[in-house]
Amino acid sequence: MDSAAARAAMVTRLEEQGVLGPGLARDALLALPREALMPQAYVRRSVPGETPPRWDLLDWAAPQDRPELLGLLYGGASVLVQHDGERLLGRARRARSGASITSMSTVMGLTASLLEDLDLRPGQRVLDVGTGAGVTAAVACQVCGDQGVVTLDRDRHLTDAAAARLEGLGFRPQVVCGSGDGGCPARAPFDRVFVSYTVERVPAALVEQLAPGGRLLAHVTTASPSWPALAVVERTADGGLEAGLRAVEFAHRAGHGMERIWLDEEFRQRIATEPGTWTQRSMLAPPADTDRGFWLAADHLLGGSLVRDFGAEHLVIGAPGCGSWPRAEPVGHRRWNVTSQGPRDIWKEIQDLAGRWRAAGSPDRYRLFFDPDGGQRAASECGRLSWRLPAVRPLDEGAAS
Repeated sequence: MDSAAARAAMVTRLEEQGVLGPGLARDALLALPREALMPQAYVRRSVPGETPPRWDLLDWAAPQDRPELLGLLYGGASVLVQHDGERLLGRARRARSGASITSMSTVMGLTASLLEDLDLRPGQRVLDVGTGAGVTAAVACQVCGDQGVVTLDRDRHLTDAAAARLEGLGFRPQVVCGSGDGGCPARAPFDRVFVSYTVERVPAALVEQLAPGGRLLAHVTTASPSWPALAVVERTADGGLEAGLRAVEFAHRAGHGMERIWLDEEFRQRIATEPGTWTQRSMLAPPADTDRGFWLAADHLLGGSLVRDFGAEHLVIGAPGCGSWPRAEPVGHRRWNVTSQGPRDIWKEIQDLAGRWRAAGSPDRYRLFFDPDGGQRAASECGRLSWRLPAVRPLDEGAAS
């Protein structure tokens, strides 16, 4: 399969998944040769758990690499583009081991759905925060015209490579190396602002740089990666703000310096095999995975300290900080065996909050308010469920997109 056929197959697949519809973004993705932006990409050669991990850097210039690289670029998964903060331009084709991947191009299904939400149009001024491989910047240049596009990233190696590769496609946006939180006030205001990394709160400077009629998109979550939200901020024609948080299944990688908590393999095994401190029989089913509005509220209102093990057969949630966990298994019609461990009764916390969530109308999205003191609050439409987003702290963007 050649590049054009691979692009067409990718776009068809995105349409079949329901994340991409007819329009300018679709046409731009169909025309964009991803190998021009990512002429090299890593493929992992080590098995899970192997240390140190090993990768091979595939190169489009090497004919023997092209079939595998074509599959990576158009297969839909994340594309690994940078190892250990290295320079991208002039890299040698060779194996790497140890350290970690420090930049990747986002899963195409997520990128396509966000481009649909962004609703790019000709002539718009666009701020792309978190340049990464330059995919979003290239689409914005194709749709809006490159003179109105600014893309920035904290990593000089990424911006240098993106500037060169975008120019090779005939696009000359302004490429800036700097903090994503600060935006680009010299080119503001912007009709569209797109943040390609996850934050704990919407960066205030980016909101200030939004033009009347403009729209900003950013993923928001706590230290837990389990239940993210998409923040959609719009500035009205009279300068006011209308904003909300929509619970979503997937989000970008965390921004640079953002704390993350995980269930390590040892903790997972303990939850799966240990008898726990106590087991109870419950007739209360946990909220379904599709009740994402509940889990979004739980992420914030239960302390942002819980992580879901989505690989477990049944509901498993752990609190790495204190070692607490519940394991809930169905044992017949409307019957659940709930085994718990640790100082927190997480199952009771979940059921108590579920009652409050249902009383609030079972919302799947929440309004987002920007207070005069700089604080940010999320609340259900009726106001019965609300929480404050974390206070301001320095946070730069991650290397995504």
